[in-house]
Amino acid sequence: MNPYVQFVEGIQAGLHAAKHLSVSGYTEPSVSGAKVLLFSPHPDDECITGLLPLRLMRETGRQVINVPVTLGSNLDRREGRFKELQDACDYLGWSIHLERNDLDPLVTDDVVQILTRHAPDIIFMPHVADWNSRHIATHHLVRDALQQMDPSFSCSVVETEFWGAMDDPNVMVEGDARTVADLVAATSLHIGEVARNPYHLLLPAWMQDNVRRGTELVGGQGASGPGFSFATLYRFRKWEKRKLVPMVKQGSMLGMNEDLKEIF
Repeated sequence: MNPYVQFVEGIQAGLHAAKHLSVSGYTEPSVSGAKVLLFSPHPDDECITGLLPLRLMRETGRQVINVPVTLGSNLDRREGRFKELQDACDYLGWSIHLERNDLDPLVTDDVVQILTRHAPDIIFMPHVADWNSRHIATHHLVRDALQQMDPSFSCSVVETEFWGAMDDPNVMVEGDARTVADLVAATSLHIGEVARNPYHLLLPAWMQDNVRRGTELVGGQGASGPGFSFATLYRFRKWEKRKLVPMVKQGSMLGMNEDLKEIF
């Protein structure tokens, strides 16, 4: 008998059982500490790529502010998606910066104003080849805004992936079961989206595959696995003197016991 059948059946049973789960909740946002801005192409991207921001909030006391670049292309769903976004961010303890009352997508001048107002310590944005057109546009939007900032402006820049995998991530960040479960729960609060496709339930599997990929993409070909169950891959650099410069050496594996204060 194949001993792995029970293992795979357990995953399948857990997936089916989770379809009937629901959550609600509120975490008081941090109001002190350096700011982290998440430039999210759509509502739900903040949760999907949010492992490192969540750890930064919990482990270093940083204030996480989500910046929804758009609320989706469906005009009839924008108000609903904003309510879902509020629920998800409330659950995680994150704030939301909404620049426009009409819920239209952000433009470069908006992003310049946001960067100037918040003076973030770290910003997150999709990498330039993240497949989805809005993700790619968000990357260019933030890069254009950074180019317009005063030359003295600097911050750490973390590029994310979801639709299109990066060829050269330089950081793999571990998530434990509780942290990943919180991201799954927050994603589930985008109710209208997961109703048509329950992708929140596949988030742990995506993070498991990230461990497979990241072991060699980050650690180098032939590297040994770090023993993570779940992880997200990022590219971490610094914006300084109007250009991106390296911040960490290739091969950074940030486990749950790693002191993020020493790195970020």
